[in-house]
Amino acid sequence: MALIRPTEAVEATTSARRTGGPGRAVTLLVLVALAALVPLLGPSVAAHGTGESTTAHTGLVALLRTLLFAALCVQVGELFTAGLIRRVPDAPPHLPVAWAPYAAVVGSAAAAAAGELAPHGHGSRSGVLALLEAIAFALAGLCALTRRPNRQVWPLAAVVLAEALRAHPPTEHTPLIGSGLTVVHLTCSAVWAGGLLSALRTLRLWGGADTGAALLGLYARVAAVLFAGVTVTGLCSSLRRLPSDAVLDQLTTTAYGRVLLAKVLVVVAVALLALWARTRLRRAPDPLAACSPARVEIVALGVVVAVSGLLTALPLPGRG
Repeated sequence: MALIRPTEAVEATTSARRTGGPGRAVTLLVLVALAALVPLLGPSVAAHGTGESTTAHTGLVALLRTLLFAALCVQVGELFTAGLIRRVPDAPPHLPVAWAPYAAVVGSAAAAAAGELAPHGHGSRSGVLALLEAIAFALAGLCALTRRPNRQVWPLAAVVLAEALRAHPPTEHTPLIGSGLTVVHLTCSAVWAGGLLSALRTLRLWGGADTGAALLGLYARVAAVLFAGVTVTGLCSSLRRLPSDAVLDQLTTTAYGRVLLAKVLVVVAVALLALWARTRLRRAPDPLAACSPARVEIVALGVVVAVSGLLTALPLPGRG
């Protein structure tokens, strides 16, 4: 009977994990296609029966903003996970192939295209900020290809700041407060979603129970703080944008309110999934059993990103 050396067994197991087969690729494509339908079809569905109208470009703008947010999540998440890995004792040296350069291309193209669709094109304030975002994404992609990819943090911070300024024009009441809330909200959201995606990709490559559980545990501790930041800033931003005398009514009678309500419900579902994963991480005999709810959580977070892109393309109540 031939003996199999431990190193060969480990390599075989790792190779099996790397090749997910055509089924995994098909599932991913289906999920991406379904996520794209949210911003494309969402405007007309949300505005149905409200008396509000949407422009011909609303769905396209929502899709571009969804791509922008997704690209930001991927890049920020990889930076965040790289920091966590440095804190894992005896962490394996091999890491997943970086998606940051590809995400930078997507983000830059989406920002530039969104600027073209802005009122008065790139000559407007929104257009200029979109152009700055496109340049910042491109710089982040170049940084990702260097020996010090952590330098991406600076152009990515510029993307977050430009997006916060775009979301709150000077004509808005206390725009600096709104921009500050958006900076915190967008940063926490990107780290939360992107960090989980990057952590799960790393766990799948490592396959080791000890190091994988340690990485997932580090992420779970930070995720609780991120969820609190997303919740508080999201609540404050919503109260600022909706008329104070009819908040509940606006949630069901306007397109913006309906999409906002849908986002809240999905975030609540994500929070429950995160709690489930954290419980399994602590109590299950195999801590990596937490990966199952975490995978469902990342799909739900993808829906949150798509709904967020749709939300930014809709007019505020009373301004449509």
